[in-house]
Amino acid sequence: MDTPISWIKAYVPDLDCTPQEYADKMTLSGSNMESVTYLDKNLEKIVVGKIEKIEKHPDADKLIICQVNVGDETIQIVTGAPNVSEGDLVPVVLDGGRVAGGHDGGKNPEDGIKIKKGKLRGVESFGMMCSIEELGSSRDMYPEAPEYGIYIFNKDVKPGDDAVEALGLRDAVVEFEITSNRVDCFSMIGMAREAAATFKKDFYPPVVTKTGNDEDVNDYIKVRVEDVDLCPRYTARVVKNIKLAPSPEWMQRRLSAMGIRPINNLVDITNYVMEEYGQPMHAYDLDTIANKEIVVRRAKAGDKFTTLDGEERTMDENVLMICDGEKEIGIAGIMGGANSMVTDDIKTLLFEAACFDGTNIRLSSKRIGLRTDASGKFEKGLDPENAMAAMDRACQLIEELGAGEVVGGAVDVYPNPVKQIRLPLEVDKMNALLGTNVSKEEVLEYFARIELGYDEATNEVIVPSFRQDLHRMADLAEEVARFYGYDNIPVTLPNGESTAGKKPFKIRVEDVCRNVAEQNGFSGGMTYSFESPKVFDKLLLPEDAKERQAIEISNPLGEDFSIMRTVSLNGMLTSLATNLAHRNKNVRLYEFGNIYIPKALPLTELPDERMQMTLGMYGECDFFTLKGVVEDMLDSLGLGGTSEYTPTTKHPFLHPGRAADVTIDGEKIAYIGQIHPEVMDNYNMKGEVYVAVIDMPTLVPKATFDRKYEGVAKFPAMKRDLSMVMKKDIFVGQLEKIFKDKGGKLLESYELFDVYEGDQIEKGYKSVAYSLTFRAKDRTLEDAEVSKIVEKILDELKKLGVELRA
Repeated sequence: MDTPISWIKAYVPDLDCTPQEYADKMTLSGSNMESVTYLDKNLEKIVVGKIEKIEKHPDADKLIICQVNVGDETIQIVTGAPNVSEGDLVPVVLDGGRVAGGHDGGKNPEDGIKIKKGKLRGVESFGMMCSIEELGSSRDMYPEAPEYGIYIFNKDVKPGDDAVEALGLRDAVVEFEITSNRVDCFSMIGMAREAAATFKKDFYPPVVTKTGNDEDVNDYIKVRVEDVDLCPRYTARVVKNIKLAPSPEWMQRRLSAMGIRPINNLVDITNYVMEEYGQPMHAYDLDTIANKEIVVRRAKAGDKFTTLDGEERTMDENVLMICDGEKEIGIAGIMGGANSMVTDDIKTLLFEAACFDGTNIRLSSKRIGLRTDASGKFEKGLDPENAMAAMDRACQLIEELGAGEVVGGAVDVYPNPVKQIRLPLEVDKMNALLGTNVSKEEVLEYFARIELGYDEATNEVIVPSFRQDLHRMADLAEEVARFYGYDNIPVTLPNGESTAGKKPFKIRVEDVCRNVAEQNGFSGGMTYSFESPKVFDKLLLPEDAKERQAIEISNPLGEDFSIMRTVSLNGMLTSLATNLAHRNKNVRLYEFGNIYIPKALPLTELPDERMQMTLGMYGECDFFTLKGVVEDMLDSLGLGGTSEYTPTTKHPFLHPGRAADVTIDGEKIAYIGQIHPEVMDNYNMKGEVYVAVIDMPTLVPKATFDRKYEGVAKFPAMKRDLSMVMKKDIFVGQLEKIFKDKGGKLLESYELFDVYEGDQIEKGYKSVAYSLTFRAKDRTLEDAEVSKIVEKILDELKKLGVELRA
């Protein structure tokens, strides 16, 4: 935000400081200064001179000799300028003075150009008359300046006056970096209010008087807003008998200092009010508006519209349009249409000042590829209460400058006025937050400076509508800090209760799994959550598999990264394949990563993001190696002996005879197995690869870090060895389940110590031997007690077809 100090002083007349002091103090109060530009940089010893006599140069046809009155003396200046005449008042740089640059308008030297007296073709010259370019400006800012030649004053100045002051260049422009939540500071009034509060000076906003004749604006125009959500307020006024002319010099100079080129009184007024109030305005030729009606509505998808810059643009259904009774005449908050543009022949003008939804303006501007000064302000979210104030100010300037006759009344479509925000005044909490000791009276004095009201009856702060950034106590505390002075806040140490740090339970479980994996030789990996739909075919998933119901990314990097993964194996297998291709013989990897399970497609709510721990290995390992790692993890999580391994063929990417689901209390927590040979081919791998995938959201609630310790046994144990014969398809896990179920509290432990298949065993059968340990905590067991338990176990084993080996 550029702020000419001279314009700020129009509202804060008692402001007395240098530009640098102004910039520094405003920065300390929260308005971050980016740069200070001095308009009079390198302009020294430049006065107004009056050309009293012109003679031809005796030795040069293109040069003339001028006698110039510079106030206290008349000096001789030789020039080649073609546009000067006797009696002209011009800027003159005296001997030893300095100008900003050359007359060609090129880049100015850092230190300007020093002017010295000298001779031109034998005739002495004691100074130089200046063009507007030599004074560091341009014809864009001073349209009355000649295209080539000396600048000639057309105002009441006299010889010897400060020419820089007369041109309005004795000024500085301070650029501030305004945060997007301080919409009020994107205006001169807002910055002047901040300056007045910072320097403790009185603030005098423009005094807007009532305007308009005895007519009724409703006889000229009707307004209908169809999309109130995108246009909370729309105001309109009519000006007739338009008289286009140059705007006054004071307005031109203020706009020029802001970098805005003056054009004519009508355009300059809209630009002036936009910078003064931060409220963009738009003007329409009322004679071009069909049915004398304005309709604010969304565009239709595919509509073509030609804007003021002559470009045809394609709209969609989310772009807000300003329409008349028949057609679209403007893109709301961005740019008007060529079909309603103001020309030099305009007779009756329709002024628009509205408030549009900031997010919609920003997105619409991006989609149609058009960003303007107006859209830059609208997209920040303007104050609806400001629209009518800006409208009245523009109409006041119309009348003051004689630019037209304002029709009485105004159209104001404002169905849902902004509700006043009230916040409790909590001085103690503010001081606790800031580490200060500011009194209530001081706080209220700070608030009064920035126009925050106070209701003593309710002890509430009344927030004006233009302060859209104040929502809670912390926001009010920040206002106190700004004007108390950040540099005045004492340095204090944080205080509070000392508490022991602790990781969340979920993270502790993950850390245990990670540590166990790394202790068993696994290295951590990380792969993309974005995958290709081709992954499902590589993993042999059938067409109706639920894993194929994946979330598609709206702006993918490419087809290979176009969906969110629903199964974690692809990344692991790709990493293992890469290692195999690099001839790494023994590789063990693990990864913690989310899969994304949509609850419905297309998405209506966030998907179920489930953390999976995926382990993969090849080389010197087998199924039971990986199974041991999983069991080691479960033991470390207090789940030892609670898991069951059930053979499964439900996972098409696993070998049908070497895969199992891992369950605890009947709930599946993982699956484990060897990768299917066809999948191995799809990933260009040979040999055997084993994987395990643990569903962490299911595992975490079952884990426990509580450990119960028992003293050394006081009574002796009794052991029984059982050597059993059974079919090969019976798993030892089935035997162990029977041991636990029938062994009761007296069964202390069991241990597999032999598995035999050979000539002494019938074909298709195997011999399995277990050692069972029994012990009572309160007595010495008798042989009959143990025998009774063993009989129960053997009876249950017989139901599986298990017999004692003879």
